[in-house]
Amino acid sequence: MVFQVVAPRQLPPIEIGRQRVEFLFHAPQTFARSNHPEWLNRLKTEAGFAKIAGVELTLLDICRYFHRAGGINGAAQAAHDLGRKANGRILAEAAVAYENTSVRRLGYLLERFGHARQARALRPFAVKAKSFTAIDPSVKHLLPQKAMANERIPDWKLIVNTAVEIDE
Repeated sequence: MVFQVVAPRQLPPIEIGRQRVEFLFHAPQTFARSNHPEWLNRLKTEAGFAKIAGVELTLLDICRYFHRAGGINGAAQAAHDLGRKANGRILAEAAVAYENTSVRRLGYLLERFGHARQARALRPFAVKAKSFTAIDPSVKHLLPQKAMANERIPDWKLIVNTAVEIDE
């Protein structure tokens, strides 16, 4: 099991006993804009309390770093499981600090799994998008006919270029 931490500087992974901690880099200015105290939760530890991302920041981070969170299906599982707990207002406010593609990816996943209220809060980001982008840019189809079969989601300006599956 790996515990992932988004940090405003690049840090090497560490191991504490059987636990591994990986650090994901988020530019310092962006990190500061996305970590408002009211968007954070507190976690009780043996050493006291630690500040951790709230549900909204967690969802946005997972959709930004989905390649480190079990791929697009890992992000989809998180959107399915945590989506109903997200506050739409906080999602919209925090999303300003994230890439538009990550926000649209989350909006699509939230909508797909029945969290319409939360997805609606992210709709303005899709309206601003100028072009379609792949939901998983790392997937490249070798056969042209496969590439033509990709589903386009006009509401989110996304191309679903791979199967999105979750465990229910």
